[in-house]
Parts: sequence; C-alpha cells; structure tokens
Amino acid sequence: MSDTPQPSGKREIPRILLSAGSSSSGKTTITIGLLAALTEAGYKVQPYKVGLDYIDPSYYTEITGRRARNIDGFLMDEEGVRDVFIHGVEVGEDADIAIIEGVRGLYEGFDSFTDTGSTAQIAKILKCSVILIINARSITRSAAALVNGFKDFDKNVNIAGVILNNIGGPRHTKKATEAIEHYTGIPVIGVIHRNNSMKISMRHLGLVPAIEERRRADNYDERIEFIKNKIKDGIQIDRLLEMAHAAPALERPSKTVFTPREMETERPVIGVALDEAFNFYYHDNLELLEMAGAEIKYFSPIHDSKLPDVDGLYLGGGYPELFAAELEENVTMREDILDASRSGMPIYAECGGLMYLTEKLSTGVKGKGAHHMAEMPESTHEMVGALPGHTLMGHKRVVSYNIGELAMDSVIGITGNSFRGHEFHHSEVTEIPMDSKFAIKLSRGTGIIDGWDGLTVDNTLGCYAHLVASSYREFAGSFVDFVMKNKM
Repeated sequence: MSDTPQPSGKREIPRILLSAGSSSSGKTTITIGLLAALTEAGYKVQPYKVGLDYIDPSYYTEITGRRARNIDGFLMDEEGVRDVFIHGVEVGEDADIAIIEGVRGLYEGFDSFTDTGSTAQIAKILKCSVILIINARSITRSAAALVNGFKDFDKNVNIAGVILNNIGGPRHTKKATEAIEHYTGIPVIGVIHRNNSMKISMRHLGLVPAIEERRRADNYDERIEFIKNKIKDGIQIDRLLEMAHAAPALERPSKTVFTPREMETERPVIGVALDEAFNFYYHDNLELLEMAGAEIKYFSPIHDSKLPDVDGLYLGGGYPELFAAELEENVTMREDILDASRSGMPIYAECGGLMYLTEKLSTGVKGKGAHHMAEMPESTHEMVGALPGHTLMGHKRVVSYNIGELAMDSVIGITGNSFRGHEFHHSEVTEIPMDSKFAIKLSRGTGIIDGWDGLTVDNTLGCYAHLVASSYREFAGSFVDFVMKNKM
C-alpha cells in the first residue's frame, strides 16, 4: 500500500504515557483501571501500547470500545509513530484523550547505548509527559533515589508525576511520598495499596487474553470493576488530566499509510481465525487489509465445523498449545483447511497459526523443561498437516526483534522485500524435510531453522515472524493482490 500525503499542520491531542522502573511494577493493571475510570466518566479514550504486545491491548480495546494500537520505535520511524498515533485518535469519532502504556522499564530498548525501541523514545517522539509507576513494596526513601535516577538519566524525558504501587499502610504512604516530593520535586499523584485482587491471570506469554479470560472467568466484570474503583480511589485523575492537556500540538506526518485504495474488481474475502486459540492480531494489519481492498470474515478453528466461503486465510498467533485437544477434535475444520491449502488457496500463518498448520503438536515434552507451563500435560495431537513438521512445546523461549528479507514471491510480498518484525514463542518445529522451502531469510532473529523462516508449501506460508503492517507497508497490498491473483 503506497503512502498518501497527510493534511499539513498540527494536531492537539491530550495525552499521557504510563511507564515504570521495570516490568511487573503494575503498569498494565493501573492502565486498565485508568481506562475504565475515564471511560465511565464519559471520555472517549484512545489506548496505545508501546512495543509489540498483543495481550494487554485486548483488554484496552474491550474496556474503551476503541481499537488499541501498538507503536514501536524500532519498527517505525518517527513519522510512522506519529502516523499510527494520530490515525488512532482520529479514526471513527475523535478521541478526547490518549493513554499510552509503556513497555518494560522506561529506558529498556534495542541496545545498551540508545533509546531505540524504548518507552522513553516514544515519549520524546510524541512529546508527552510520563507518569512513572514505582513498585514501592518495602521501600520509602529509596523510592526518591529511584525517581531521581530516572529523572536525571535523560533530561529530554519529562517525568511529570509518580504513582506508588504496592503501598502498605498510611505510614508507608507518608514516608515514600514526602521523600519523593522533597528530593525530586516531582508530585506523587497516585498511591495504590497492596491487594491480591488487583492481579490479572498470567501464563507463559504474559496475561491471559481478554477474549479467553472473559469466557473462563465468571467474575471477569467484577474484577475489572474492582480495579477501576481502586484506581479512582488511589489516583488524582484530575491532576493526570491536567498533565495530559499540557502536551503540545503534535506535527502531522508528511504521509499516511492509512488510505483506502479503489478496487476495480470484487473485493476478495480473507478468512481470519479468531477465538480462544487464535487472537494475536495487530489491528493495523486487519484495518490495512480492508483498506487494501479485502473483506474480512472471522471464523473459529475451535468452534466452527467448516471454513466460511473465503478466497484466502490469515491464521494469527495465540495459544493453540492450550487448545490442542479441541483443535484436533474439530476434524472437519482441519480437513477444510488442508483441502484449501492443497488446492492453492493463499494462506498466511503467524506463530500459533504456523503451529496449527504443522502435522503434530506435542506438549509436556520430557527433557524440554517448562516455562509457566505446568498446566500443559504430556500429549501429542494431530494438527492440519498443510505444512511439514512436528511442533514441540518446551522451555525454548525466543523473544526478539527480527529483520528479514523475502527469498521468494509469496502471499506477503515479492522477492527482495525487507521487513522488521518480532518473534515471541516457546515452541520449535522439528522433523522438517531437507527439501523444504522457506520464503524468509533472517539477518536478525531465530526463525524456524538456521535463520530461515516462512515455511512454504504451494501458496501456504507459516512463520514465527510477526509482521506489523504499519511498519512493513507492503504487507496489506501484497496479501490482497496475491489472493486476487490466485482466487479460485
């Protein structure tokens, strides 16, 4: 999809960024509560997540009713970040305020000496104030030293306020607040007391996705309500709103990727797998596929007995390993997908989708260890078989940006196209025939085997790489064109 010139000028967008000293400081729970509180108060809130997480944004989308967007300074240049950010605010009804949740610690990024890929980089690109969340369990005066360290590390990052999390009683609150405000001059605008009910369910890739948590937890709404009320009680939301409104006008990018193209023929239909097992999608990918001319039709590999009438398939990431028995039991769906693949239908599968397309999937493999996988018994299940290989779940943990180039024409682009993406998985594909074809050669990252990714059979491609269509801008147009070319 080609870039289109953006209207010139600046855009006023009240905005604030929530960051922390490290992971597990409570950013996501506090963000969930704040989004719920602002939405309840009548604000149209546009949520964002720094980095390439799928799961946190699923909660933000459900709570606000607006599609959460991911922004990443390694995958996107400054104009690309502003393009995604401004588009998110303006699509549909204009948002009243933007809330951005950071990734990991404020300064964690791609390498040791630059802020590329960090929350701090996004704060500077978007010129927004940062609220620093400090896990204050068992510390008081030391919290001031932590805040001062973050304040002084990069003078171009505006840390405007502090939220103290995991606070004990009134004495703990008083000492930590006084120390921070005295030694740093930064106000403490929130105090969240320790409470186990504030926790969200976790597993090996992070939180349990909202689509699954809602279906499995009888008290889901009550828990979100509880978190919202704790945030309303603990955070001075009026002060936070003042800081958000103090953000300067933001320069529009010179070009935007979010431009619909005219279709001279009937719109191709792309089936997108969406259920408890497959729900890792960047909204930009789906929206840009529609803008490139596709009609999206959702289906469930777990619950639906057959494929809908489609011209191509997109199988995203997720947790097929946790639903392997259900996926195996749905024989008619597996047979439909295999028939579609063998008949030449374009199929693109990322990570969990790749695992589902292989021949078998095994969990609880002896000698492989376990990483938050105690709930997974030793078992092997038949999968679709559109791609060769046996997927093993184990302790192998790959979390990395990747850089790749297409080694052959495929559903995601032509030979020579390059991209930046990421991979995040605990599985490996084994028993791959020596003559297998791969569409992607990685210069950074792990892939499926020896730096190769994009296992390909006919028009079916499965990869561990996750692509972001607002970064790899050939994705949407290439996908739609390939489906049109091979439409049956």
